[in-house]
Amino acid sequence: MDIEQQLAIIKRGVVELLSEDELRRKLARGTPLRVKVGFDPTAPDLHLGHTVVMRKMRQFQDLGHVVIFLIGDFTGRIGDPSGRSKTRVPLSEEQIRENAETYARQVFKVLDPERTELLFNSEWFGKLGADEFVKMAATHTVARMLERDDFEKRYRSQQPISIHEFLYPLCQGYDSVALRADVELGGTDQKFNLLVGRNMQEHYGQEPQCVLTLPLLVGLDGVNKMSKSLGNYIGVDEPAKDIFGKVMSLSDELMWSYYELLSALPQGDVDRRRLDVEEERLHPKAAKEELAQELVARYHGEDAAREARRAFNAVFVAGGVPDDIPEAACPVDHFLPAVLVDAGLSPSRGEARRNIRSGALTVDGQKWMDEMQPLPSGVHVLKLGKKGFLRLAVG
Repeated sequence: MDIEQQLAIIKRGVVELLSEDELRRKLARGTPLRVKVGFDPTAPDLHLGHTVVMRKMRQFQDLGHVVIFLIGDFTGRIGDPSGRSKTRVPLSEEQIRENAETYARQVFKVLDPERTELLFNSEWFGKLGADEFVKMAATHTVARMLERDDFEKRYRSQQPISIHEFLYPLCQGYDSVALRADVELGGTDQKFNLLVGRNMQEHYGQEPQCVLTLPLLVGLDGVNKMSKSLGNYIGVDEPAKDIFGKVMSLSDELMWSYYELLSALPQGDVDRRRLDVEEERLHPKAAKEELAQELVARYHGEDAAREARRAFNAVFVAGGVPDDIPEAACPVDHFLPAVLVDAGLSPSRGEARRNIRSGALTVDGQKWMDEMQPLPSGVHVLKLGKKGFLRLAVG
């Protein structure tokens, strides 16, 4: 495949490429590029938000390049401050280790193991002496750090910024030095950190890496980026029926973002499918089912995907449940009466509690009479009274 064909594949879905001329020169050498992406194991399990960048990694692999799946077991102890309005609580070494193990098990659901280097950045940071750490810190100024939007906002609003948070982008940049990365990928919220890597490589006498930023996948709540901590995620290791049901809980509009960022369909097919929905030749529910089946098949196989689709329709379509019922999402540790109020099914928590105790609430066709018991993870159809329906994604 020639350089222009490679660039066309690499650039699809990319928000920003710094810079295309540099990447073209690297590709022209004809040797496999070293493509780096870092993942901090701050929560167990990978979710579909992670796979946006992982699918781009796989595209690089399919073009003959080597990708480095870097688990930040050292930087995870600092905590990435990107997008944070307050200091992140560092995790313990035990939590980091447990989360890292789950990442290592799940990564090859997307990546080719033959072209993947799975590394941990404690390998070099554990050996880096205090003098070298100070030299690394001397490569950037406080003024430069305050150019970052989140740091600047916190500084101007007099919110605390801990010194160790400044170390995070420096450590991420040093990872690129240690790996001699040619390319680094990340979400749009990582741009500052990725550019630090370029500057750090130049400081250490290396050719600077190219930077590609990709869109952030919005979570099930339709507002925030997908995040385990916010409970608005779809885990790649979740049961097939849960992945299918959570995709079906997406709003019709949000569905298209998932098609754009997650589907393997050519862009022209996605555009045609969206036009068919807009011109009412295709029902949005059918389009959503196709997306859900594709994603389940990717992580669980075709048979599991077909069964998940059959089971979903058996539960949520049969039995008189309307197609266009309201949809919502909530974390696993929710308080059910509050969920009913937020969804507009009950005017107050007190009335919601009374309705639950009286047997007026059914969950997936079964009475639910324990007001204190949260619903299990997955997607459920709630019915309160005769006409109050809600499709609720829990997790």
